[in-house]
Amino acid sequence: MRFDFLEAKSPPLIGVDISSSSVKMVELAEAGKDLYRVERYAIEALPKDAVVDGNVVNLEAVGETLKLAWKQMGGRIKNVALALPSAAVITKKIVVQAGLRDQELELQVEAEANQYIPFALDEVNLDFQIVGPASNNPDEVEVLIAASRKEKVDDRVAAAEAAGLKPMVMDIESYATQASYDLIARQLPGGGRDQTVAIVDIGAAMTHINVLHNNQSVYLREQNFGGNQLTQEIQRRYSLSVEEAEIAKRQGGLPDNYEPETLQPFMDTLALEVARALQFFFSSTQFNRVDLILLAGGCAMIQGLDEVVASRTQVSTMIANPFANMALSSRVKPKQLTADAPALMIACGLALRRFDT
Repeated sequence: MRFDFLEAKSPPLIGVDISSSSVKMVELAEAGKDLYRVERYAIEALPKDAVVDGNVVNLEAVGETLKLAWKQMGGRIKNVALALPSAAVITKKIVVQAGLRDQELELQVEAEANQYIPFALDEVNLDFQIVGPASNNPDEVEVLIAASRKEKVDDRVAAAEAAGLKPMVMDIESYATQASYDLIARQLPGGGRDQTVAIVDIGAAMTHINVLHNNQSVYLREQNFGGNQLTQEIQRRYSLSVEEAEIAKRQGGLPDNYEPETLQPFMDTLALEVARALQFFFSSTQFNRVDLILLAGGCAMIQGLDEVVASRTQVSTMIANPFANMALSSRVKPKQLTADAPALMIACGLALRRFDT
């Protein structure tokens, strides 16, 4: 399979996000010019350690979870768009002469890739796309190169195929997040122009920070912090198993002291992590302010987290919801979708790939 996260127009497909804690699927349909409808979606928990550090460790378990999520969706489409973690992909922008034929361009990309990629080219999936004219020379174009180790791509493809699904697109998680963000940017003053926005995606094991300026990514970072810390604390404090702690975290039913003694300290620590991430951003770039923090990922569902983060960072904070202006099919419960929305950023961005032009 060609590593074609840059490929244009796709047939009807569903966006599939394989994270360390769950499989998330989203199917969108067109509902008018630049308007979408959420047809269906599903979130299915993965067994512990089936995916570790973005790597598929237990292929059978991931395949089985994909099959369950697809069944839960109740749709017919089997074509899927998948994504690799940003850390598994090397991207590089190069400048080449404009007007090269495809074959010449390919040769040049391979020659350039050889310099930047620390693996033999036959061990990687390589793709490229012309971004546009070079800024300082009209006779040249900017080309984006992306490469990943073949096994990283193959593992995800194999898991999807084991579930009876057909991978059509392989994207990069940060790019998929950005596609979802583009929908949110429309709701911001001036469509996000001249704004610096930090998307903070707090998953089970990792927090991913993607800072955009003028709706273009200018900074990426990962921090080793996530919802698992809260699960472990619930487990320890209330003598529960991992599964019981995870269910209690999502559905409630914990003693009265849970919020003040366990949840609040976790939220405070999380807000501190976000503040630290912003400090790293300021110290390693020319930027010295962020206009908006957008919270995404499973942890963003925690009630009141946006207020805690805003208070700690002194930056306006909102919960990500790429579906805010979409129509919903009768199968989708609006309240549930709003709650799940921040965890569906990547899956939504992947689902949008069917409308690429």
